[in-house]
Amino acid sequence: MTTRGSSPMALTAVRSVPSGPFDRVTGRAPRHGAGAGPLGRVRRLRGRVLVGAGLALLPWLGYLAGTLPPAEAAGWVTLDTLEAAALLTAGTRVLRGDSRYRVPAAAAAVLLVADACVDLATASPGLEQAVAVAMAALAELPLAGLCVTLAVSGGRSR
Repeated sequence: MTTRGSSPMALTAVRSVPSGPFDRVTGRAPRHGAGAGPLGRVRRLRGRVLVGAGLALLPWLGYLAGTLPPAEAAGWVTLDTLEAAALLTAGTRVLRGDSRYRVPAAAAAVLLVADACVDLATASPGLEQAVAVAMAALAELPLAGLCVTLAVSGGRSR
C-alpha cells in the first residue's frame, strides 16, 4: 500500500538507511565499512574483552567446584556461571554487530558487582582479603564499568 507521492521503491530506500552503528531494521551493523575506522575497532575490542573474560571464567568454575566444600561451591559456581553466560552473550553479540547486547551487558554488570561485594565481605583478613580487593579493583569492577557503558549508551563513542 502506498500513499500519495510515495512509491514502494522510495519506502524501501528509507527503511534501509542505517542509524548510528546499527541498522534499525536488521539490528546489525551495516556491511559496508562495519569493521573499518575507530568505531569498528572499539566495538571489536569491547566484544573481545567481554568474550575473553567469559572464557577465562570457565576454568575458574572447575577450580571452584574442585576446591570448595560442596555447599559453598554450589553458590559460587552458579554465580560465576551466570557471569560467564552474560559476558559471552554480550560479547558475541557486540562482535556480530547485533544490537541486543544491552540486556546481557547489564546483567553481567550486576553480577560482577555482586560478586565483588560478596568476595570482599566474606574474605578473611590477610592474603585472602588482599586478593579479593585486587580482583575487585583490577578485574570485576572495571569489567562491570564496561558492561554498564555498553548497556546504557549502547557503546557509541561521543
